[in-house]
Amino acid sequence: MIEQLKKKTLLGGILFVLLIAYGIFLFAGLPSLEQLENPKPELATKVYSIDGVILDRFFIKNRTQVTLEEIQSGLVNALVATEDKNFYNHWGVDLPRFMRAMVKNLVALRLKEGASTITQQLARNLYALKGTNESLFGKITRKIREFITAVQIERNYTKEEILEMYLSVAFFGRSAYGIASASQIYFGKKTSELTLGESAFLVGLLKGPTTYDPFKYFERAVNRRSTVLHQMAKYAYISPELEKKAKNEPLEFRSIDDEHIAGIAPHFVEWIRQQLIQKSEQYGFDIYRDGLSVYTTLDSRMQRAANRAVDEHLSTYQAMFNKQWDWKDHREELAQVMSHEIRTSDVYRRADPSIQDSIAQAFRKNKSFIDSVKKEATQIEIGFVAIDHSKGHILAMVGGSDFKKFKYGLNHITQIRRQPGSAFKPFVYTVAIDNGYPSCFELLNQPVTLVMGNGKRWAPENFDRTFGGKYTLRAGIKHSINLIAIRTIMEIAPVQQVIQYAHKMGIKSELPPYESLAIGTGEVQPLEIVAAYGVFPNEGVYVEPISILRIEDKDDNLIEENHPVKREVLSSETAYIMTDLLQEPVNGDGSGARVRNYFYLPAAGKTGTTQEYADAWFIGFTPRITAGVWVGFDNKSVHFTNTDGQGGRAAAPIWGLFMKYVYENPEIGLPVEYFNQPEGVQRDTICVETKKVATRYCPETTVEVFNKKYPVEKCPVHTSWLPKIHTGPRNAIRF
Repeated sequence: MIEQLKKKTLLGGILFVLLIAYGIFLFAGLPSLEQLENPKPELATKVYSIDGVILDRFFIKNRTQVTLEEIQSGLVNALVATEDKNFYNHWGVDLPRFMRAMVKNLVALRLKEGASTITQQLARNLYALKGTNESLFGKITRKIREFITAVQIERNYTKEEILEMYLSVAFFGRSAYGIASASQIYFGKKTSELTLGESAFLVGLLKGPTTYDPFKYFERAVNRRSTVLHQMAKYAYISPELEKKAKNEPLEFRSIDDEHIAGIAPHFVEWIRQQLIQKSEQYGFDIYRDGLSVYTTLDSRMQRAANRAVDEHLSTYQAMFNKQWDWKDHREELAQVMSHEIRTSDVYRRADPSIQDSIAQAFRKNKSFIDSVKKEATQIEIGFVAIDHSKGHILAMVGGSDFKKFKYGLNHITQIRRQPGSAFKPFVYTVAIDNGYPSCFELLNQPVTLVMGNGKRWAPENFDRTFGGKYTLRAGIKHSINLIAIRTIMEIAPVQQVIQYAHKMGIKSELPPYESLAIGTGEVQPLEIVAAYGVFPNEGVYVEPISILRIEDKDDNLIEENHPVKREVLSSETAYIMTDLLQEPVNGDGSGARVRNYFYLPAAGKTGTTQEYADAWFIGFTPRITAGVWVGFDNKSVHFTNTDGQGGRAAAPIWGLFMKYVYENPEIGLPVEYFNQPEGVQRDTICVETKKVATRYCPETTVEVFNKKYPVEKCPVHTSWLPKIHTGPRNAIRF
């Protein structure tokens, strides 16, 4: 008897210890009081355009918080009717239902029924409650933890707050955590815009997002929606008539297309992500978990216009180039391209040096590798950016030809530096104008030979290899005459002064101090030179480009706010004279006249073409927007082979198409505007003979131009913008 009592006591003690240990283990896996009172679900950071469109999200779990005011009552009713009909009457756990489920599970020796209330599901999602493993013991442990945590949640929060939290963290499939993300991903709508049928469909997904994925199992998803609607009618949330109507409602899903995958501005968004990563150290936030709202300067309507312009031009231009480029005629270039691709491949770089030659030989004999290299090397790349020059806001950005399918390609606006060619000439002419030379000032169009810094002689030529006579600065910029630009930097706009002006106007890249700079031999970043051009229409004021307006945390508290940083770098008179000069290339027979095939409102700009047609540029502006286009190839061994590689042909049409689509869009509503002429400038006629203001000095009454005689005051060529106070000889002009 005593022995039996001892055994029972020992067994009881062991059970008691095990129970205590299990209790400690059980409660150790529960959320703390702090976590209960301040739950911190991982929330996606949202990136907004300036017109309120979500451009993209950064997340580990794509989750967005919502309030009940943002949710249709039909969706909440569908949730309660389907997932937890007694939600408003229990205290976190539906005890009778829970006990029945536990008995069935123990009898079946597996977790057959969950019987989870909405609050229990919230506990599981919010605090990642888990058992020790996937065994029955582990699963029952998890259910008990859910039970306890659900009771604590009900003690801390109202039913409305519980619904808000649940609908913000529940998983709906397709990387959507929370009803806000789900409504966007599946229907492209705000939660407040969902119909009853759409709400019922989304609630139906909660049972099994993969099982009821409409893109894979459409019929199954529709049947699940019908079940949800039936539950709503069963518990009198809707009438039988409304149930029938909602069941017949067609589901129009947002297509999973390229725009959905990569977004409309993938290169811009990636640039924003990189900036946020840098700011995270300063502010201590996590862009993947903290649910930030990032408000950017990009206009989604202008971005779509940019995408359309690039896509239309590139589709025809790529096909044309493919016909012109034959690798048989470019064997040396192919060897260079192949060598570069092999040396930079992971296989080659990670291999032991003793076998790298063998690997290189294998690559050179691999036809599929050779074909892929050829295709990638001949892919025309594009960089486009549009800026509101008065505010510095980046309105649109296309960072490459892969904008529709690849999110993290090289950004050809912010991550490259290329020679701008003749697109740099405006900085040279700006110095000349600021030094007091009128745009009618003439220079010899004659060859020169210069000794460069490396000791080599340089004999620049015009594009058409012709020369002779004299040309005004105005004609030089209109027709992009190299020798006029070079003589300008040699005679009236010193190199060091040009560099000083270029830096002052926004060029941050280092520039070579040689006369060749006049025709754009210094490499620049596309974004910086486009922003620098904005000085001309902005009346001499440079505005630093910005992309992030403000950053807010998940509770809408302001973290950072950015404002335009401005500085005056030119007089408004000089800026206006240059604006007038830069209208010449886009008008008549100017180098950028192809812009006028698409866009007819006031505009100015300049083309750029580098040696062997390696880079094609067009940078221009309207009174409201400055935009620039770069077209070329990532591998510098590949280039255009003829005049199709000129800036006026390869780049200017993209600019013209973009402006056409933007200004014709009634939703954007840009007005027709003209460049503002400052009071200090008036149009004077300059005498061909004396180079003085005709109304005071010119002895002639007519001027002969192209074998035609004109009254001096109507001369179509020899006119210039000059300050009102400067009507004397050229050497008296200073401003």
